Amino acid sequence: MPLNHLFELCTTVSKKSTIILIKSVMKVFVTGATGFVGSAVVRELLNAGHQVLALVRSKENANRVTTLGAEALVGDLNDLNSLRRGAERSDGIIHTAFNHDFSKFKESSENDRRIIEMFGEVLAKDQRPLIITSAIGLLPRGRVVNESDKAIAGANPRIASEQAADAVADQGVQISVIRLSPSVHGEGDHGFIPMLINIAKEKSLSVYQDNGMNYWPAIHRKDASILYRLALEKAALPGTRYHGVAEEGIPFKEIAFAIAKGLHIKAVSKDKVAAAAHFGSFAHFAAMDIRASSQQTRLALNWQPKQPDLLTELESGVYFS
Repeated sequence: MPLNHLFELCTTVSKKSTIILIKSVMKVFVTGATGFVGSAVVRELLNAGHQVLALVRSKENANRVTTLGAEALVGDLNDLNSLRRGAERSDGIIHTAFNHDFSKFKESSENDRRIIEMFGEVLAKDQRPLIITSAIGLLPRGRVVNESDKAIAGANPRIASEQAADAVADQGVQISVIRLSPSVHGEGDHGFIPMLINIAKEKSLSVYQDNGMNYWPAIHRKDASILYRLALEKAALPGTRYHGVAEEGIPFKEIAFAIAKGLHIKAVSKDKVAAAAHFGSFAHFAAMDIRASSQQTRLALNWQPKQPDLLTELESGVYFS
């Protein structure tokens, strides 16, 4: 049985009085539990006293999460029955999993829509929280965007996740959306920054487009994991958006020069056509230009990023060791 509405009573004794603190303890179903972000979320939840039911795809990964103190559920993003079982056994869901094979980006995005809608069906009968993942890159360009901004309809298939969130919110489900920065960084990163490093290494050149003043927001994965936990624990209005942003926007040129320094190669500017040829299938992301605020998120959740920023991480050499 889920631990819904189970409470821990913690007593703190001071010189003047005894203060009773009430902390809700939940059994949380986490998808992507062995991924870069999801594994940090699992640790954060366990450290905060929650129980974790972790979706894994193999016995090896099951052993990894059980060693941490979580319970494993073997399943797959393409197996809605396994996801449904996890949802039914939990007090809340944190959905971090997504197939990042960009050759199947539209297919993966539509599958994410189906997953979110299914979670909504399971949770529609009560007030268990559902936290899903989206991307800052879906928001408008040309100004600093915030949590109130709507994702723009267009060529990015990932908007399916936000559309599904709105549909589920209309059913009264306590769903919140965490929009992650393009760079979620830290040791063990296998996302956008390592992709840039690999391209630069392969071509012995670190490239930025034109003047390199297109901006990437960023966040450390440990700060992101705390954000997921806080969003889970707060009873927010259905459809609430949070921004996983520690740095509003880093000029891409500075990222390119930091990569060049780490690899001991040159950083150079190329025009749009040449830059697209250099980056290949990654060109859309390399040209991304967006600045995002997380002020509303910080105030709503009393969340304050504390980990090193992206350029400090690159300077430390952790990406080049």
